[in-house]
Amino acid sequence: MAAAEGFVARARRVASPNFDERPAGTAVSLLVVHAISLPPGVFGGDAIERLFTNRLDPGAHPAFAPIAQLRVSAHFLLRRDGELIQFVSADKRAWHAGVSSWRGRAACNDFSIGVELEGDERSRFGDAQYEGLITLVTQLRRMYPLRDIAGHDDIAPQRKCDPGPHFDWPRLLRALSQSVLR
Repeated sequence: MAAAEGFVARARRVASPNFDERPAGTAVSLLVVHAISLPPGVFGGDAIERLFTNRLDPGAHPAFAPIAQLRVSAHFLLRRDGELIQFVSADKRAWHAGVSSWRGRAACNDFSIGVELEGDERSRFGDAQYEGLITLVTQLRRMYPLRDIAGHDDIAPQRKCDPGPHFDWPRLLRALSQSVLR
């Protein structure tokens, strides 16, 4: 990763306009894990990329009409096959968390990096996604003072339920603790 740019070398870049500057002097200390599938329960296709780049056709699927006008983007998307896509520099504030709070601190977009996993609350995530997430978090920890990892459901519990009950937090945290020891 190039520290000055906030981009990960192995990620395919797809530029999203849905970001702005972080507040001056704000350290990136939180990574937020999300889950998304568009249409709901369907994996593959380009609908997620279209949503994050303001090009989602509201007439292409009934589920798209209520969300096509949203201006949102995570920093990263990890596809089911492990492909990593980066939409926003990690140095910038991507619009992924919405109204949120972590440990009494509001506005999580200000101090977090958002990672979407292609998936939903009903499906298990695959090995390629866990491996990709572990690699990504390990890289990001070298560049930012990440202290915490939380789910979208942790920072916005009244609004969100992702990444959901099938996300294997012990697997992720065990692997990350081992990567710190290396």
